Amino acid sequence: MGFKTDATWLMPVGALFVATFAVNTGENIVAGLLPVIAADLHVDIPTAGQLITGYALGVAIAGPALALVTTGISRRLLLFIVMAAFILGTVGCALSTSYAMLLGARLLTAACNGLFFGIAVVIATQLAPKGRETSAVSLIVAGTTIASIAGVPIGTAIGNAYGWHSAFWALVLASVGAAAILALLVPSDLKQERLSKGQIRAEIAAALRPMVMLSYMIIVFFSIGPFLLIAYMVPFLTELVGVSMVYVPLALFGMGITGFVGNLAGGRLGDWKLFPSMIGILVGWVCLSALLAVVATNTWLALIVLGVMWCVGFSFVAPIQAQVLKEASAAPNLAATLISTAFNIGLASAAAIGGSAIAAGWGYRSLPWLDVISECIALGAVLVLATAKTRRNRAAVTL
Repeated sequence: MGFKTDATWLMPVGALFVATFAVNTGENIVAGLLPVIAADLHVDIPTAGQLITGYALGVAIAGPALALVTTGISRRLLLFIVMAAFILGTVGCALSTSYAMLLGARLLTAACNGLFFGIAVVIATQLAPKGRETSAVSLIVAGTTIASIAGVPIGTAIGNAYGWHSAFWALVLASVGAAAILALLVPSDLKQERLSKGQIRAEIAAALRPMVMLSYMIIVFFSIGPFLLIAYMVPFLTELVGVSMVYVPLALFGMGITGFVGNLAGGRLGDWKLFPSMIGILVGWVCLSALLAVVATNTWLALIVLGVMWCVGFSFVAPIQAQVLKEASAAPNLAATLISTAFNIGLASAAAIGGSAIAAGWGYRSLPWLDVISECIALGAVLVLATAKTRRNRAAVTL
């Protein structure tokens, strides 16, 4: 393709970054609005948290299925179909007057999220020059980070000031703008022929390879950790850390900035040394999570630790996704969509585990300790994966 120089491939990938920002703001915005939504819809915090769990399960289930049935559609056209459906679902969220209506509208946007992310990652890696694939993925992932930096804090501020419905209306406007940018910058020759039965079997076989499946397991257990905190971040900050509700958007904004820096660094680390980088990142995250549990009631220390955690944690996202795409490079479409599935299984599990811990009376301080357990499992799986890949490479050399 003709989009391989730095001056050209960055523009369409940048457009995908903007759209990823809008879509992922829609996914995470409820976390910042959890208390006001719970109060308005007359449910408790753990029940409102199921809006996060339901969304994540929608992404996990619908994304892979839609990826297989839409293989014959032009990638560019499919992007617009997905964005249109996402906008429609977001309008439904803005008009919701009951818990059930809001949950249903979010399930529609969840289906769009899962399919969109798979398309965006595949297109980004196709457009990037050789050796820059992980950096291209990190730019897409950066859209999720910017959603945390700007989208969620702004949505939280709007929701607290004007009601949570207003936050969704603002998201509708942002999504329409993102769709317009896609129309201007994404190349029109991104087409994909309908897969034959043999090609579909190849896609499934690539996604189910043991090394790929182990990578998905790592994503699930890694993502449980930060999402335990993200899902209940507002009550964690206000009830345990001692941050005034007025300053919660600023705290989220600061954490998002450090996460953005970490994400870009992770892209370069992944291009440099993939497995040593992932191991070091997870060791750092485990230590920081334990430290957060200890200093949680000291406002300034807790905020500093959270900022460093977000920088370290978000640097893991691009390398692990690059590992999946490298292992499934012969048939990446389903494998890329299952990346989002794995993250959202982690998100759904985190919201459910965190809600159960809070409902059981363990308190918000238990969340970092649960995070430590999850990340230790992810670290063990990375060590297994690194060992297996080293043995495979040695065997290939001897042949």
